[in-house]
Amino acid sequence: MMMPGAIYLLINNYFPMFGTVIAFKSVNYSVGILRSPWVGFDNFKFLFRTSDAWTITRNTLLYNALFIVVTPIIAVTFAILLNEVRNRLAARFYQSIMFLPYFLSAVVVGYLGYSLLSTEFGFINTNLLKPLGADAIAWYSEPKYWPFILPIVYIWKNIGYSTVIYLAAVIGIDNEYYEAALMDGASKWRQAISITLPQIRPIIIILGLMAVGHILNADFGLFYQVPLDAGALYPTTNVIDTYVYRALLTLGDIGMSSAAGLYQSAVGFVLVLTVNLVVRKFSKESALF
Repeated sequence: MMMPGAIYLLINNYFPMFGTVIAFKSVNYSVGILRSPWVGFDNFKFLFRTSDAWTITRNTLLYNALFIVVTPIIAVTFAILLNEVRNRLAARFYQSIMFLPYFLSAVVVGYLGYSLLSTEFGFINTNLLKPLGADAIAWYSEPKYWPFILPIVYIWKNIGYSTVIYLAAVIGIDNEYYEAALMDGASKWRQAISITLPQIRPIIIILGLMAVGHILNADFGLFYQVPLDAGALYPTTNVIDTYVYRALLTLGDIGMSSAAGLYQSAVGFVLVLTVNLVVRKFSKESALF
């Protein structure tokens, strides 16, 4: 029974790791990957010696740190609220509405955002600011607004998926806990704090650990398609993934892009081990391994 899964894991996850050698080579397509000359760590200098190194690293870390902290808080809140909806039809309707944005492509989300933020035709400028006598805002020319816009879009698009995961954990809690708490006069707030959160804490920690492992991997669609690749917004929207993509289009050097991917994976692996070790010291049951 394990064979199909093991074969799939080897083919999909382990055999492609051979490609990491590209990060240490100057790929020459005429001779192939194996015969291409080794360049050591020269490809990694592409990330660290660029003038944008600080900007893309800062943006990637800060945005992902914000997502890691905010997403569980909102998702757990929605999961607890949905669990209190007794009408099954209404509960399924709310779940479907929340889950729908997750299936939208980044291109669709980008143009939905454009319909709201366009300077000339956007809903916010024409239907909200103009009637109030306020000047239209050039959203795609002002970087200062995007540290707020991007988290809102990310949460709107992904919160449904996270909520479903936490809702499954909440539903799995034994009702006897709540019945005993109700007999003791505990309010819904007290039940959530004293029963629900402690019971789903392992799930929160596991998902948090997995998110930490991708802290250097940005949502490419979010940071490239939603700002419509506007150059004026690079100070607040440019992250490692978008920078590498643009460099790959300009230079065509897959060795540099492979080095960036390996760097992101290696740092994520070390962070997962470190955070898991810290969690394990406080609670072995909550650790991932």
